[in-house]
Amino acid sequence: MSTAPFHEILTERLRVRRFHLDDLPALHAYRNDPAVAHFQGWRARSESELREFIVWLDQADPTAPDGMFQFAVAGRTDDRLIGDVYLGRMASDPRQAELGYTFAAEHHGHGYATEAVRAVLGYAFDALGLHRVVAIVDCANERSVALLERLGLRREGHFLQHYLHHGEYRDEFQYALLGSEWAAGLGGAR
Repeated sequence: MSTAPFHEILTERLRVRRFHLDDLPALHAYRNDPAVAHFQGWRARSESELREFIVWLDQADPTAPDGMFQFAVAGRTDDRLIGDVYLGRMASDPRQAELGYTFAAEHHGHGYATEAVRAVLGYAFDALGLHRVVAIVDCANERSVALLERLGLRREGHFLQHYLHHGEYRDEFQYALLGSEWAAGLGGAR
């Protein structure tokens, strides 16, 4: 388990890193795209709110036991922001965390989210020594469900009318993966 500060994770095609202020236009564009936000629980944010978020993240520490962190995901060669991955420790047990991800619409369907989420899971289990990671997804979000299953997360729950979204109660699935499953190679191809 590492306590070294986080800098970046390199994958075949991606650079998973901290956000930079140069990322602001791309972050603002995809986070305010209705097609991207369709299954998300957050509201649109102004550029100034997102600038403050990026500045706050510059001081955030993903190794902190009470922390949450938003990883920027950029192209490995051009370093252009294409999405982000969230990892938030649970207050009740800091060896457990929740996972989330958002990618610009033009980067859907190319395997970038799978590649980035796999990298963050590796960081969560191998570097941070987490015991368990969960992800909650709208049941109608078929691409996200497929991503989680492709990475070996196990469906643990089906919550009926679990959250209110745009005036409608929506169903959600809960997925999880244990650190021991990851170590045994059950967390999708690495």
